[in-house]
Amino acid sequence: MPQLQQSERAGLTQGLGPYAATSVVAGTIIGTGIFLVPSLMLAHVGSPLRVMEVWIFAGVLSLFGALGYAELGAALPEAGGEYVYLREAYGPGMGFLYGWTQFVVAKAASIATIATGFLLYSAYFFPSLTKVVWQLSGGPGERIWVFKLTGLQVGATLMILLLSGLNVLGVRRSGAVQTGFTAAKLGVLVTLIVLGLTLGHGSFDHFRSVIPVTAGTTATSGFLLATVSALWAYDGWNNLSMVAGEVQNPRRNMPLAIIVGSLVVLGVYLLANLAYFYVLAPDEAAATSTIAVTAARRFLGAGGGAFVAVGVLISTFASLNGSILSGSRIPYAQAHDRLFPRALARVHPRYRTPYVAIMAQAVLAGAFALTGAYEALYTKAIYSEWIFYLLVTAGLIILRRRRPDLPRPYRVWGYPVLPLAFVTLALFLLADTLRERPVDALWCLGLVASGIPAYFLWKASRKQ
Repeated sequence: MPQLQQSERAGLTQGLGPYAATSVVAGTIIGTGIFLVPSLMLAHVGSPLRVMEVWIFAGVLSLFGALGYAELGAALPEAGGEYVYLREAYGPGMGFLYGWTQFVVAKAASIATIATGFLLYSAYFFPSLTKVVWQLSGGPGERIWVFKLTGLQVGATLMILLLSGLNVLGVRRSGAVQTGFTAAKLGVLVTLIVLGLTLGHGSFDHFRSVIPVTAGTTATSGFLLATVSALWAYDGWNNLSMVAGEVQNPRRNMPLAIIVGSLVVLGVYLLANLAYFYVLAPDEAAATSTIAVTAARRFLGAGGGAFVAVGVLISTFASLNGSILSGSRIPYAQAHDRLFPRALARVHPRYRTPYVAIMAQAVLAGAFALTGAYEALYTKAIYSEWIFYLLVTAGLIILRRRRPDLPRPYRVWGYPVLPLAFVTLALFLLADTLRERPVDALWCLGLVASGIPAYFLWKASRKQ
């Protein structure tokens, strides 16, 4: 299988310095989750103290995975990230399955979800966005179908196209945007934390209180369900690996950015939850679906909702930019290996960005946003992401044995205990999800498996 040549790798600009690289990590992870999921987690475990334990557990688990990615990113600093690691550890077939899953559904649906979340919070200030702007219906007899197009769908599509265009204009521009908006979202969260703990007039006794959990939930299943919510909020620590080919001094900055970014997010998440549950009693926190808004209104009055809405807009904007930046490098890398159409490997002659891959991703994500089918797809496809997290981390162990001569400026601490612990816990989560939610899990496995015939058809077409 032809591999990416050095002259071709040089087509992309190494425009992401250490701050921009760290911003890709932190800015992509911190989205809407920290503003929403703590109350859901509380309903599963029944105690703010247990919620904090779940955040620590999920954060440490994510950090274990991030440490493995840091070693692989420093050893194989190429565009495409996980695709490259899977290709080197298991062969081109596994790399193709990953790229197929990400490009066709998972990443495009994720981008559509984030863009629509941005518009949903924009509707806080512009309620007319929720109105239907166009409607089409038809069908025989009583079986009538209706397609409605709202301002949310149109706005989300335009946001995707706008930020994709910005990413075409150069990785330095998109990196600067990512750095600025990540700093802004951290500023909002820090302000929320400081004001909550100083002006919230709450009580740390809230952490010792217990409320009834969701009916039918055991201690073990509740902890697991809360962990899944927390992992969703932590998701994104792998995205920097996809743009490794554009990171300055990647053998140093890749592990530094992944580790520092992950630790910053873990610290901010814990402090934010500390502020939420200090301000709100457990029964109040469990009764709201927007815990950050409810807490902010307690110590900022009516303006608290607007403050949090602005914070979510900033946070979501940075997540969307980071996802577009990182996701487009997967089809770019695969196209260089001739596992996707070669056009996707084209680099803009002036801006040195994979402009065809960026715009192809934008078209798919925009289509999901317009149809409104992205959320159900992404909810199911996230299961497939954890399959590949597991395989990549196991691949680290395989490459240690198969490629002992590979330069490794950073080696994961606690090897092989930490990678094995991550693989074991990921297996447990995947198996339990298969048992608890078999339809979603089997749907994801079917999505990944659909890449197998696609791979052989692609190989056959190349021979012809």
